[in-house]
Amino acid sequence: MKIPMTDDLVTTRLQTPIGELRLAANQEGLVTILFACDEKTLPEARGTASARVHLEQACTALQEYFAGRRTNFGDVTLAASGTEFQHQVWRAVSAIPFGQTVSYARVANQIGRPKAVRAVGLANGQNPIPLIVPCHRVIGSNGSLTGFGGGLPTKKWLLEFEGAMG
Repeated sequence: MKIPMTDDLVTTRLQTPIGELRLAANQEGLVTILFACDEKTLPEARGTASARVHLEQACTALQEYFAGRRTNFGDVTLAASGTEFQHQVWRAVSAIPFGQTVSYARVANQIGRPKAVRAVGLANGQNPIPLIVPCHRVIGSNGSLTGFGGGLPTKKWLLEFEGAMG
């Protein structure tokens, strides 16, 4: 994932129950969320007023989510960088309801590419905005927890938090 470094980029750190998250936004919307274990670096950047509004919106939404007061991020403005195929996958993943999981195969079917299960997995793994684009809700066809940028314990925690796992 390439983070567009523009003059209007703004970054912050947010403490959450799953550790520190690093966020970046530009004047178009939220660009990325990085987990503490992610080695990518974000510059300390102040950005423009419109970029700060998008960043504050995302931080507030995440705080509400972790407080149990939010189950949907549809009102958060996103500016993820990716291919058209990745965006198709991310839109399908964004539609997975809170507290539910789907398989990679189901996502592939939903975007009309039933044979692209591995490509869906790769696109899901490249999701630059985890949590808000809830890639943690995508699991293996056999119900197994598969890769997650924040680590499998974090994926398990999120699914339990949402009531998708017992």
